[in-house]
Amino acid sequence: MRILFANDGIGDAGGVQNYLAAVMPALAERGHHIALLHLDPRRPEAPSPAPHGAPHFGMAEMGTDAALFAALAWEPDVAFVHNMRPLEVDRRLCAAVPTVKFMHGYFGTCVSGQKAHLFPAREVCGKPLGPGCIPIYAVRRCGRMRPGYVAAGYRWANEQNALFGRYARIVTASRHMRDEYLRNAAPEGRVQLISLFPTVTGQPAPPPPEFRLLFLGRMTTIKGGDLLIHAVADASARWGRPIPLTMAGDGPQRAEWERLAARLGVDATFTGWVDDQARAELFRAASLLAVPSVWPEPFGLVGLEAGVFGVPSVAFDVGGIRDWLSAGKNGYLISGARPRAVALADALMLALRDPDHLRRMRVGAREVASAFSLSLHVEILETVLCTAANRPAPAG
Repeated sequence: MRILFANDGIGDAGGVQNYLAAVMPALAERGHHIALLHLDPRRPEAPSPAPHGAPHFGMAEMGTDAALFAALAWEPDVAFVHNMRPLEVDRRLCAAVPTVKFMHGYFGTCVSGQKAHLFPAREVCGKPLGPGCIPIYAVRRCGRMRPGYVAAGYRWANEQNALFGRYARIVTASRHMRDEYLRNAAPEGRVQLISLFPTVTGQPAPPPPEFRLLFLGRMTTIKGGDLLIHAVADASARWGRPIPLTMAGDGPQRAEWERLAARLGVDATFTGWVDDQARAELFRAASLLAVPSVWPEPFGLVGLEAGVFGVPSVAFDVGGIRDWLSAGKNGYLISGARPRAVALADALMLALRDPDHLRRMRVGAREVASAFSLSLHVEILETVLCTAANRPAPAG
């Protein structure tokens, strides 16, 4: 089968690129022909996620019309579209070839894409996209507050929403995201859940000699790093000694979080972004991964990546987290009405006071991570793509 992948970026950092770099070669190994249509220009220092020899159709180099013409002249049986800023590309692909869309975020269901309110408190938003989103956005400060940005975001989200019925299939990575798209009028029979998989490899590590907490991700308000720092300060006071915290990543809140950690006396190390090798070393040195997100994470892949190394997680029960985090098996899943920082500190105290249970959960973390495999994902995806293309599903 001839599968045309489409994505706006190519070779840049991030989860979508890691996904493409794993799935495209895997489908090629199963005998499929692969090509990639992309918006951004190729850079010599950034490798393409496509397998060697796969045709590339670059809109930045060729122009949109010429790139689409060449991609369709390649005669794909199905298009598999990921993030794509110009929705004209999705519309034209849908008109020409069966098109499957992977919704990696809240595209067509939220103006800001965060699905969360930031004022007066940070809360998950469960409202479907509609005209009422504009006044709510203004009052609850759901994202950037420039009027032009809000209007443009609302128009784009509506245009994406209008395409739901034109996709042959919509793929989501979690039950939460599947329900989100059904709530936003995606055709029920066309929304397919295919869980993600760890994109890192490594050997499980023994527990570190001292308890160390790890945060790894983009440092933005919705990622909850400030709540984590407050929780570590609280738990350190209860425990009677500092709890080491590594904050890996970067973003607009980093400086503020560094100041907060210094003010509260938290033993925090901020590393900035790290490469794959350093990332693996951070996992090996961690006792527990913290995922303190207050927005509904579409999946929360970093928890599975930590699990590859046997590291349990602690997270709030938001979004797709519960698809991979099972309380007591591979970590602590926080729900309830307590203040978030207090609830997170309580969970840290459970880990500190019961190191035997924490060690047992390292086994559970590895077991859960191994159950979310690339091979299983590709097997289900292959069937979805074949069905969309009206081609026989692979045997077995």
